[in-house]
Amino acid sequence: MSHSPHRPELRAHGLRLGYDDRVVVDGLDLTLPPGKISVIVGANACGKSTLLRALARLLAPRSGEVHLDGQAIHSLPTRQVAQQLGILPQQPVAPEGLTVLDLVGQGRAPHQSWWRQWSAGDEHAVAAALEATGMLEHAHRPVDELSGGQRQRAWIAMAVAQGTPVLLLDEPTTFLDLAHQIDVLDLIVDLNRREGRTVAMVLHDLNQACRYADHVIAMKAGRVVAEGPPAGIVTGELVEEVFDLRCQVVPDPVSGTPLVIPIGRHHTAPAPL
Repeated sequence: MSHSPHRPELRAHGLRLGYDDRVVVDGLDLTLPPGKISVIVGANACGKSTLLRALARLLAPRSGEVHLDGQAIHSLPTRQVAQQLGILPQQPVAPEGLTVLDLVGQGRAPHQSWWRQWSAGDEHAVAAALEATGMLEHAHRPVDELSGGQRQRAWIAMAVAQGTPVLLLDEPTTFLDLAHQIDVLDLIVDLNRREGRTVAMVLHDLNQACRYADHVIAMKAGRVVAEGPPAGIVTGELVEEVFDLRCQVVPDPVSGTPLVIPIGRHHTAPAPL
């Protein structure tokens, strides 16, 4: 008899976040739909990455709490959190000369202890992560010699090897060309569909968010102004409110999801189709 994987719920209540004397997020409530892909969108400096860091326990809230499976995340042991939740931060840097195999192997660290050393299970998890991300043939290459797309795949492989049911990704497509952006996003969808992982990621491209998200979270000035399925919330009015951008929203001819077409100052919007 098959068992569906346990999908811990990650939620925030009354979050107030900031740096020094600057408040970035204030009074935010959020629940990530378990087993789904959520994408956080919004203008620069609206608090997207700050929120993701708090969800990952990298930033302590000034008030409010993040709960992982009903327990306050800051009260849980670090190892327990690392076994449930993986994060890929913006622009991660590997030590010079570190191979892809060694990097991905570091994803197994939360499962190690003085009484549980490297095992056949760890070996299998690393091999499976390399295969899932298409990095098996690059396993013995230094990370710093890889192309941008390959390097991002290596870091995602490390997060995959960690084996967490929740995966947080902060701008995983930054600095990648368009083909590699789609490659990485397709890979994330594969992981979600094949293993049922809960994914939350920050993306700048609103059209990619609409294509790849089950659930879009739109932020403005540290607050969630709308959330839900892309087709249900992404409208011209929302884009103008969140991004201060006039646009038309039409169905994407490939995916059927909302497609945002900016208008700009030098073009006049034709009559709606």
